[in-house]
Amino acid sequence: MLAIGGDHASPQLKEEIKKHLDEKNIAYKDFGTFSDESVDYPTYGEMVANAVASGEYEKGILICGTGVGMSMTANKVRGIRAVVCSDCYSAALSRRHNDANILALGARVVGPDLAKMIIDTWLEAEFEGGRHQNRVDLIMDVERKNFQA
Repeated sequence: MLAIGGDHASPQLKEEIKKHLDEKNIAYKDFGTFSDESVDYPTYGEMVANAVASGEYEKGILICGTGVGMSMTANKVRGIRAVVCSDCYSAALSRRHNDANILALGARVVGPDLAKMIIDTWLEAEFEGGRHQNRVDLIMDVERKNFQA
């Protein structure tokens, strides 16, 4: 199941994405926001990241104006490997090589059709493990050293 969230730049694109996920029978929970009234993106980024980090949701999708703020926020949560993507190649490799568990999109950067292609590519790509597992482990070691509880 996917956790989805976005700020005030996201509602129109988020609705398009939700329709797309419904058509593909992919379950999700929308954590908001639900209007274009200004909100603080870190609030929604943290909610989705915590939902994924807890294991309640397998992956997450975050949307803001560029995707950058959401990815930065999500990456502050232990266990999250969020990536902002504006193309399918980066989306595929973020899963295959980095085991990204949150995809961030920019509603002001990608249109609905491209966003759907990026999401499909990201969801269909599988982590390859092997030499990439060692690198993901090293990323997580950096997290452990720098975010001690």
